Amino acid sequence: MERLIFHVDVNSAFLSWEATRRVKQGLPDLREIPSCIGGDPRKRTGIVVAKSIPAKKYGIQTGEPMAMAFRKCPELISVPADFELYDKYSRSFKSICASYAPVMESFSIDEVFLDMTGTSYIYPDPIVTAHELKDKIRTELGFTVNIGISVNKLLAKMASDFEKPDKVHTLFPEEIPVKMWPLPVRDLLFLGKSSEKKLKEAGIRTIGDLAHEKKPKIQALLGEKAGQQLYRYARGLDDSPVKMKPDEAKGFSLETTFNDDLVSMEQALPILLEQCDVLAARMRRKKKKCTCISVTFRTLDFQNRSHQMKLKNATDITDEIYFHARKLFEESWREQPLRLLGVSLTGLTDDSFEQLSFFEDTREKERRQKLDAALDSIRLKYGNDKVTRASIMNSTARIGRKAKAQMENEREQ
Repeated sequence: MERLIFHVDVNSAFLSWEATRRVKQGLPDLREIPSCIGGDPRKRTGIVVAKSIPAKKYGIQTGEPMAMAFRKCPELISVPADFELYDKYSRSFKSICASYAPVMESFSIDEVFLDMTGTSYIYPDPIVTAHELKDKIRTELGFTVNIGISVNKLLAKMASDFEKPDKVHTLFPEEIPVKMWPLPVRDLLFLGKSSEKKLKEAGIRTIGDLAHEKKPKIQALLGEKAGQQLYRYARGLDDSPVKMKPDEAKGFSLETTFNDDLVSMEQALPILLEQCDVLAARMRRKKKKCTCISVTFRTLDFQNRSHQMKLKNATDITDEIYFHARKLFEESWREQPLRLLGVSLTGLTDDSFEQLSFFEDTREKERRQKLDAALDSIRLKYGNDKVTRASIMNSTARIGRKAKAQMENEREQ
């Protein structure tokens, strides 16, 4: 039986959801005027998160600083993000989508894949069904979606990115030569700027050029694994399943952007400790331990630098993780002003076996484990804000509002 996959994508989700709320309040529709969802233009962390089609006509781009957006369009209407609203509409949108398919995969807050394979007796015409689903979302929730239809996830997602908004598109294998191969190679799903640059320098400018090139040449340009994957994608090949449950996390990471530059070790270390505390607590809840720790920071030239180490023994103890993270940071940071700081824990294992050193202070290790267990218990029972380490009490003063919310969300997960 040939697979049948829908990809459903909310059009300009954050802006659409805010516009829907405002229309219900009798306010102008943000989708019909130059508008955006964005941060505070007075802060350098303020960027355009989502934009309307009229704003796009002024050259405003997602991810650019708000100050630049206002220079392009002085009458631009900017609205702050409201993540509670987004969560509410996301749940409602996904609830409707789930009612149409036996299997739904949440791809992001505003995207889902629906595996419609075997539903032909219920929905004999997939295009009619897609229009019905699209119109139901618009009628009941007040915003629009695009739906892509094909035989796999790759082609369905590519199809949903065709003309917007409020459209249904197909991209079946027989349509690839006409609908997909003429597109610029940058439009291929999961192909980044670096790969695009290498391919264009080699004379490969369209997805069709990539599909018709010899695979060894693509692998020589992009690496064996990435070259193999993108070569298959250019030919429309993808056998990844639609998963009702997400894959188990391969690691935990947290990055924080600052309102003001960090310029001293005294400013950076409390934030580093809090990140380790948040991530270690998440890891313990998943009953995992890490064997690799990485610290990343971004300087004023927007260059990211990372330093990592592998551990002799897996750990989930906050103080041990922070000890190694601090060492990595001290070894790699040259006291340049920092815009961002992050920690990543990978090499996860659920193996409870541990090789103890003859010289290790086991009593101190047990004390740290009991401290972590006590903190976890208090936070679980009374809330994450009821207890914290004294050394990090003032660390969030330098963290932006969005980053604070992210940090709190990480604690709750």
